[in-house]
Amino acid sequence: MNIILIAIAPVIVILVYIYVRDKYEKEPMSMLLKAFFAGALAVIPIIFVENILQANAANYTGYTRIAYNAFVVAAFTEEIFKFFALYLVIWKNKAFNEKFDGIVYAVFVSMGFATVENIMYVSGYGTATGFTRALTAVPGHALFGVAMGYYFGLARLSPKNKSKNFLYALLIPIGLHGLYDFILMTQHQYLLLAFIPFLIYLWKAGFKKMKEHSDHSKFRY
Repeated sequence: MNIILIAIAPVIVILVYIYVRDKYEKEPMSMLLKAFFAGALAVIPIIFVENILQANAANYTGYTRIAYNAFVVAAFTEEIFKFFALYLVIWKNKAFNEKFDGIVYAVFVSMGFATVENIMYVSGYGTATGFTRALTAVPGHALFGVAMGYYFGLARLSPKNKSKNFLYALLIPIGLHGLYDFILMTQHQYLLLAFIPFLIYLWKAGFKKMKEHSDHSKFRY
């Protein structure tokens, strides 16, 4: 039971923060739960596709193999299924009426996935892994979700560059996620030195995106 609590505690903290941050029109709890469980269920096809793609990694060596695993096997597969889950849950729903809503729902989808992934990791590798992931991987998934939701909100509710923003909602999280995994997978000392600055950048960029869409929502009232 302690293992499970360690795995889900950072998820709960992030979800509560995002819910509170949505100050002007709270999303229906039924839709938030639907987004969360859609992200959790996305683990099933993700594992299936990742196993297929992983078999092809033997064709590569060195940093090319690491990049393939980071950007294709992990980042592309996980983000594209989270994107599909987000689209299916909310794109045509009337509750999606503010740009900030894109961030809210994308983070809930991401945290659904992160919950299952984190339980698997913590169950397999123990509490130390749980504490490490609480500060890195789980917030990382949330911040990839912020990036996805930011552009998803623009694609749905901004009159300009709808197609480009729709594409950005997928490609930018893939790029950020892939770079995150690549740095860690290489275990190269110089790249690892860049990991903390990269995390700081993710946090700063994420808060900036949330503030921008939150401020836009404020002016509607």
